[in-house]
Amino acid sequence: MASVKQFQVTFDCAEPVCVARFWSEVLGYVVTLPTEGEGAWAVCADPTGAGPRMYFQRVPEGKVAKNRVHLDVRVGTGLVGEERLAALEAECARLVLLGAVHVQTLYDGNDSCIPMLDIEGNEFCLD
Repeated sequence: MASVKQFQVTFDCAEPVCVARFWSEVLGYVVTLPTEGEGAWAVCADPTGAGPRMYFQRVPEGKVAKNRVHLDVRVGTGLVGEERLAALEAECARLVLLGAVHVQTLYDGNDSCIPMLDIEGNEFCLD
């Protein structure tokens, strides 16, 4: 049987330190900043070690297309209907104050999802 592998999620971005700080606030992670390199990279990691490490690296080009992969921030797990929607909307409001953009709210009376953009326009969802 194959062993379970750890992984990190890597983001190409213009301002690694800013994006790392944003995601650390979203997820409750801890930021590690470089001592050299003038902000060419930054890391945020789950202080419990349960979640994946996130690495942010400066690249010269900007984002030009939709993400092929995105993060789902699981804030409504186990909730349904209005209770789930309320939990997602509360988290959405908190993240908008951090600089995220609310794209739309998807709700069918039972299930809900809120697509958003982070501070550099990367798509993610509140789920």
